[in-house]
Amino acid sequence: MAQSRVTDFFACRRPGSAAPRVKEACRTPSPSGPLPALAPGSGRKRPRPPAAPEGDHPAPPARRRLRLHEDSRPSSPAAPSGRSLARKVKKSAAPAPAGQVPLLAAPQDKVPSEDSVSELQACLQRARELGARVQALKSRAQPGAEEPSPPEAQCPAQQPCKKVPAYQRFHALALPGPPGLVLPYKYQVLAEMFRSMDTIVGMLHNRSETVTFAKVKQGVQDMMRRRFEEYNLGQIKTVYPMSYSFRQERNIPTFKDSVKRSDYQLTIEPLLDREAAGTTPQLTASRMLQRRQVFSQNLVDRVKEHHKAFLASLHPPMAVPEDQLTRWHPRFNVDNVPDIEPAELPQPPTTKKLTTAQEVLARARSLMSPRMEKALSHAAVCAAEASSPGSPSLALPASPASPPTVPPSALKGVPHALLERIRAKEVQKQLAQMTRRPELELKLQRLERLPELARVLRGVFVAERKPALTMEVACARMVGSCRATLSLGEMERHLLLLAELLPDWLSLHRIRTDTYLKLDKTADLASITARLARQARAEEAQ
Repeated sequence: MAQSRVTDFFACRRPGSAAPRVKEACRTPSPSGPLPALAPGSGRKRPRPPAAPEGDHPAPPARRRLRLHEDSRPSSPAAPSGRSLARKVKKSAAPAPAGQVPLLAAPQDKVPSEDSVSELQACLQRARELGARVQALKSRAQPGAEEPSPPEAQCPAQQPCKKVPAYQRFHALALPGPPGLVLPYKYQVLAEMFRSMDTIVGMLHNRSETVTFAKVKQGVQDMMRRRFEEYNLGQIKTVYPMSYSFRQERNIPTFKDSVKRSDYQLTIEPLLDREAAGTTPQLTASRMLQRRQVFSQNLVDRVKEHHKAFLASLHPPMAVPEDQLTRWHPRFNVDNVPDIEPAELPQPPTTKKLTTAQEVLARARSLMSPRMEKALSHAAVCAAEASSPGSPSLALPASPASPPTVPPSALKGVPHALLERIRAKEVQKQLAQMTRRPELELKLQRLERLPELARVLRGVFVAERKPALTMEVACARMVGSCRATLSLGEMERHLLLLAELLPDWLSLHRIRTDTYLKLDKTADLASITARLARQARAEEAQ
C-alpha cells in the first residue's frame, strides 16, 4: 500500500474533487500539451499541473484560486493604465470550458498582446507630456508669484557711514597693467567669495554630503581669512540666481552640542545640468571654471549699468555700445559703485514668541509679583508712546549735494559756440578712449615714453664712443638710465618701435646671431622728439 502524502489530504478536502491526484511519469514537457508532473521521489521541483475541468482532473490549487479571485475584483477608475494591461493578461488565466486547454498553461501566452503594449506605451508618453507641461507651468508661475517688495522693506536698517580705507577707494587706480573693465574692490572680494564657496560646496556635494551654511561659512572663512555671512550669500544669489538652491531643513546630523538635530538649518545645493545616463552630476573643475566666468560676467554687466547711467547724466550725454566698451569713463569712479542688494534667503518657520511686554504680562501674570507687573505695564506704555507718529524722531542725514557747477563768472566773455566745440571735442576724446583696444592702449603708452628714451639712447651712444652697439648692451645701459622701471624685454620692444618710426635716425643691422643698433649722432635731437610727439598725438586721435 502506497504511503499517503500531505498534498493528497488537501486534494481530498477540496470540494468537487473526484479522486486523489495521480502522479505521472517524469518526461520532457511539451509546449503543445499540458505540463506533466514529476515522478515520486524525484529531487527536482515539481511544477503544478494545468487547470482542468471538474470531473476529469482536480481543481486548481487553492493558492492560485485565491490569486485569481483577488485579481478578478474590479479596479478603481483612477487606476493607472498599467493595471488595465494586468487585467487583460489575468483574464486569459481564467478557467477554460471543458475540453479546452487553458491559456495560462501555455508558456508562450504569458507575453501580453501587441495591443496592450501599444496602449501602455501611449499612456506612458501621455504621462511624460503631462509632466513636462506641469514643469513648464511651474517655471512660468515662479517669477510671477513673487511680487517685488519696496526697497524700504527689503533693505536693512542703514548703518552709520564709515570712512572706507584708501586702498579700497582707489583700488582701480592701483591695479597694474593697461586699464580695462576693472571691477570695484568689493565686487572682486565677492567674486573671490563665490570661488571659495564653489570649492567647498563642490567638495561636499561630490561625496554626497548634505551642504549646510555652517560648513560653507567655516570653509570660506578659513580660505579667505575674511568674515562670510548670510548677507554675502544673499549677494551671491542676487548676482547669479541659478547657481544654488537654498532650503531650510532639519534632522541633519551636526555632531555639535550647540546645534540640535531638530533645529532648522540652511542647506545649499548646486544647480547642475542632468547627465544623459541619469546619474547624479558632479561639480567638476571645468564646471566650476564655467560658473566662475558666468559670475564675473554678471558683475561686469552690473557695473556697466551704473556706467551707462553715469554717461547719460553727463552734459552733453554720451552713449557707448556695450560690445565696444573696453574701459570706463575717466571721471567714472568705479570704487563708488553701490553695493549689491542681497536676495532673500529661506527662513525657518516662525514659531509664536513673546515679543512685547503686553504679551509677557498676559502670559505670566500669575507668576509675577505686583512690583514686576507694574514695571512691565509702565514699559509697555512707554513703548506705545515711542512708536506713535507724534513722537520725535532723529533726522536723517541729508544726502551729499552734487558737486557745484562752474560759476558763470569764470566763463564770462567766452563765446557759447566755443564752449560747445570744446565740450564736443572732449566728449569725442573720451568716447575714443573708452572704446580703445588694449593693444592700442599699450602702444600709446610706449609712444609717450619714446621722446625720453630717444634722449637717453643718444646719451648712451655718446658715452660709449662707438658707432654701433649690440641690442643687449644698449638695453642694459638704458634700463639703468631711464626713469621708468622697465625690463630688458620691454626695453627691447621700445627700441624696435623707435627704429620702426625713425628709420633714418636709428637703424638695425642683424649680423649672424646678434642685432646691432646704429645711431645718427649728427641729427637734431629736438626735431626727433618733436616728430615722436606728433606721431603719438596722431595715433591717439585715431
